[in-house]
Amino acid sequence: MHAPSRPDYVSVHLAGQQTGSYNNSKQWRRQSFWRKWKQLSRLQRSLVLFMLVLLFICGLASYPTVTKQLRGFTVREQDTERNILLRPFKPHVLPEPVKQDQDPLPKQLPQRKLSNKRGPPVLPNRLQKKGNTSNILSEDKVADIRKEREEEERVISWDGAVIDTDQATEGTKDGENKDSPDNQEVNHSKDLETNRTEAVREAFRHAWKGYKDYAWGHDELRPISRSYSEWFGLGLTLIDALDTMWILGLKQEFEEAREWVATELTFNKNVDVNLFESTIRILGGLLSTYHLTGDSLFLDKAKDIGSRLMPAFNTQSKIPYSDVNIGKGTAHPPRWTSDSTVAEVTSIQLEFRELSRLTQEPQYQVAVAEVMNQVHRLEGKLDGLVPMFINTNSGQFTHQGIYTLGARADSYYEYLLKQWIQGGKKENQFLKDYLQAIEGVKKNLLQKSSPNSLVFVGELSHGQFSPKMDHLVCFLPGTLALGAHSGLPADHMDLAKELMQTCYQMYMQMETGLSPEIVHFNMHQGSIRDIDVKPADRHNLLRPETVESLFYLYRFTKDHKYQDWGWEILQNFNKYTKVSSGGYTSINNVCDPDYPSPRDKMESFFLGETLKYFYLLFSEDTDLISLDKYVFNTEAHPLPIWPSTE
Repeated sequence: MHAPSRPDYVSVHLAGQQTGSYNNSKQWRRQSFWRKWKQLSRLQRSLVLFMLVLLFICGLASYPTVTKQLRGFTVREQDTERNILLRPFKPHVLPEPVKQDQDPLPKQLPQRKLSNKRGPPVLPNRLQKKGNTSNILSEDKVADIRKEREEEERVISWDGAVIDTDQATEGTKDGENKDSPDNQEVNHSKDLETNRTEAVREAFRHAWKGYKDYAWGHDELRPISRSYSEWFGLGLTLIDALDTMWILGLKQEFEEAREWVATELTFNKNVDVNLFESTIRILGGLLSTYHLTGDSLFLDKAKDIGSRLMPAFNTQSKIPYSDVNIGKGTAHPPRWTSDSTVAEVTSIQLEFRELSRLTQEPQYQVAVAEVMNQVHRLEGKLDGLVPMFINTNSGQFTHQGIYTLGARADSYYEYLLKQWIQGGKKENQFLKDYLQAIEGVKKNLLQKSSPNSLVFVGELSHGQFSPKMDHLVCFLPGTLALGAHSGLPADHMDLAKELMQTCYQMYMQMETGLSPEIVHFNMHQGSIRDIDVKPADRHNLLRPETVESLFYLYRFTKDHKYQDWGWEILQNFNKYTKVSSGGYTSINNVCDPDYPSPRDKMESFFLGETLKYFYLLFSEDTDLISLDKYVFNTEAHPLPIWPSTE
C-alpha cells in the first residue's frame, strides 16, 4: 500500500478574515451598502434622496384618508343608513353580483370546473340577514362612496367613446340632487342596459361573421368545419335574421342581407319544403320585416312564398300535408306516414291570416281557419289537451292517449292565445280552447320535484304520468304571462313565475350552465337532486324558449332577476358554444364543461329568436316591439295586432 501523500504547502487561517467566502452579517451588509452609496455620483444620490422625500410626503398626505377608510368598517352607521349595501360602480359589467332578493336556488359559479359526475345541488340561503354588519357602512364610508361615484359617473368610456353624463341629464331640475340614490340607481341601470345590449350586438356580429364568411346565401352555418348545410336552399338563416338586425340597429348588416333578398332570393325552385318551418321562418320573417321597415320588397317576397305553399291544403280533410314542392306546386305527407303533427298544422295561422289582411286575398285565412275549426270539433282531447298527431286523410287524431306540451304539440297552445290577441280579442273560440287547455295542464301534467319542489310540466301516456319535460316547454311561462297581461286570470302569472324558476334551474343545475334538450324530474321522497339527464338528451341546440319567457316575465314584472338570469345564460353560450372563427355551435353534452362536444351546426333560430329575445330582455325600452301592438309568431317574428276597427 502506498502511504497517503502529504501536501507540499502550509495553510494558514487568520481568525476574523472571511475573504472570498459568503458573509451575510449585518455589519458586512452595512459596510457594503455604504461603499455602494459612495460609488454613486452626486446627481444619482440627489435623485434617490428626492424620491424618498416625495414618497414620505405622499404617505403623510394619504394618511388621514386611509385611517378614515379603516375606521369606517368598525363604526356602526346611523339607523338611516342601515340598509345601504356596498355596491361599487362597474361600467363594464361581467358576472353579476348576488342581489338580496335573488331566489335561494343554486346557480352556476363563473369559470368553475366541475367533474363529470354531479352531486346533489346545494341550496344555500343567499338572503342577507338583517343587521349583518359586514354589509353595513358607516356614515363616513357612505359619503366617500358617493363622492367616488360622482367622479366615476361623470365621464364614462365605452368602446372608445367618452360620454359626459352631465350633458345626458338635461331634464334634471335646478336644485335637484343629481347624486341622490335614485339617480345613481338610474345611471347604474342605464350602464347595465348598455353593456348587456351591446354584448348581444357583439354576439350577433360574431355569428353573422361566420355565416357571411362560410355560408352566405345558404340555409345554415357549420362553424367548426367552416362550411354550410342546406335544408331548403333558400337562405334560411339570412331571412330568419332580417328583423333581428333591424331591431338591434345593425343597419350595415341589414342592407347586405336586403341586397341578397332583392337580387338572389327566388322561390321558383324544384325543392320540397316543410310547410310549418317555411311558414314560421320565411313567411313570418318576411312579413315581420315588411312591417318594421315598410319596404315593399319583403311583402312581395311574402306573397310569392305564401302562394307557393297553398297546395299543402289540397287535402280531402282540409288538414294540410307536411311537405310542399314550391317549384312544382305539389304537396305530400312524409314518406313514412300520412300523419302531420298537431303543432305543425295549428301553428301557421298567424302568418297566413296576416298575409290575407295585407293582400286582401281571403284564401290564406280561410285555409288556416278551417284547420282550427276542425281541431276544435275533434274528439280525443283530454281536458283541452290534444294528442300529438293528426291524419291528413281522415282528419282525425292518431296515436291517441299521449299528451304533452313538448315537441309536436307545444305551439298549438301558444297560437290559441296569440290568434285571440292578434284578432283584437274578439275570436272567443280561441280563448275558450286556451283556457280549457291551461286547466287541463294544471289537472293532468303539473307536478313538483324532490327535494326542492320545482314546479314542472310532465307528460301523460295512456294514464301514466312521466316526469319528462322538453326544453321546448319553456315557452309556457312567457305565454302564461302574456295571457295574464291580456286580462286572463292572475294565477296564470303565478304559475308562469314558478315555471320560469324551473326553466332557469334546467340551465343552472348543469355543469356548463346550459340546458339539455330533455330533462327528467325526480319525484321520490329522499332524492338528492331534482333533475336527471339521460345521455341521449344532453345536447343543447341554442334554443330560445327560456330566454323568450324571461323576456315576457321581465317586460311585465320589471323584476331584474330575470335579466340577471338571462345574462348568466348568455355568458354560458359565449363560453361553451362560441367558435373563434365566427358563429356559434350546438353542443352534444351540457354535462361536460371540459369538452361539451360541438355538433358543428348553428340553427337559424339562434339569430332569428335567441339573440333577438336576449336583446329585448336587456332593453328597457318598452316601446321597442310593444306587446300591446305586436304579437310574436313562434319563430319570434313580430306581427301587428289588428286594429279594433277591423
